[in-house]
Amino acid sequence: MKTQLLGGISPKHFLAEYWQKKPLLVRGAVPGFEGAISPTDLFALARNPDVESRLVRYAKTGWAVRHGPQRAADLRRKNAPWTVLVQGVNTWDDAADALMRRFDFIPQSRLDDLMVSYAVDGGGVGPHFDDYDVFLLQGRGQRRWQIGRQSDRRLVDGAPLKILSNFEPTHDWVLDPGDMLYLPPEWAHNGTAIGECMTYSIGFRSPSAQELGTEFLTYLQEHLQLDGRYADPDLKVQKNSARICDAMVDRVGEMVERLRWNRASVADFLGRYLTEPKADVFFDPPAEPIGKRAFTARIRRHGLRLDRRSILLYHRGCFYLNGEIQCLEHDEQKRFKTLAHRRSLSPSMIDGAAKATLGQLYQWYVDGFAHPGDSADA
Repeated sequence: MKTQLLGGISPKHFLAEYWQKKPLLVRGAVPGFEGAISPTDLFALARNPDVESRLVRYAKTGWAVRHGPQRAADLRRKNAPWTVLVQGVNTWDDAADALMRRFDFIPQSRLDDLMVSYAVDGGGVGPHFDDYDVFLLQGRGQRRWQIGRQSDRRLVDGAPLKILSNFEPTHDWVLDPGDMLYLPPEWAHNGTAIGECMTYSIGFRSPSAQELGTEFLTYLQEHLQLDGRYADPDLKVQKNSARICDAMVDRVGEMVERLRWNRASVADFLGRYLTEPKADVFFDPPAEPIGKRAFTARIRRHGLRLDRRSILLYHRGCFYLNGEIQCLEHDEQKRFKTLAHRRSLSPSMIDGAAKATLGQLYQWYVDGFAHPGDSADA
């Protein structure tokens, strides 16, 4: 399955030869693919105030962007090229989530979301480049892709999007339904709809050093404790009371130098940071949850699956689900590693689970993080 998705090469070959190195065009990556969501359902998501979306139009006056929720009338316009882009469709639609999970040959810790765009003839977002890897899978219709590796990063002045002012493509392809284009970071590209079309973009997280540093400092603030208090029993009279004296600088420097972290701290930070739900993600706990005994009986018959919005990662014996940590006994770790990878547990995997494990799964069900059913024995 992964070999066909990558045009006949193995995931190992892809990672060695293409990942973050050079583009790959795959004809027929998903044969017969027409899409995971209809335009009608996509438009409904675009009009939802809880969904991140953008409507991009281009006219003689230039580029215009409208952030969601979108207006129904704007999604029926025919007088100028436009496209609507909807983020995180995988968190709203099971088929879209299943499509995104086909790319699990890339670690889930790098996976971001599935964005779906719909465009009328000539629609697009202009030539640009991204700072992250992306797979562009064509759904219904056709899209022309022009790409190039260029050093000229100058942008169109005053545009609401980061549009390259001097785009110099070196490749030019038309993608049909089921075709796919992989682009590494910083490859300039321009996609233009040929007639009505939909494109599925599987994007990957690529946080900046600044973002990671800022988030890690926040983590340290919440998880580290420095004892003691500033004191200066040898304080001297100053000629100018407004001066910050060198002794104060030295004392505070010594206190700050007591900040310490190790590899385990970094791993714990990553587990929490990478699984923390985005600001627009909300879970739906069951209105009337069944009891623990009934829940256990049900998952022993039908298995258990993670909610499509849940993110479960692990490092050694610590498991992180939606920003929360759970450290497990060695005998139970295999079960949860399977759940993290397959995103479901079959009845046979639940059979023999410890009482504490069943209690943890039940709590995740009550929180809306997991649900009984929809899994089969492997």
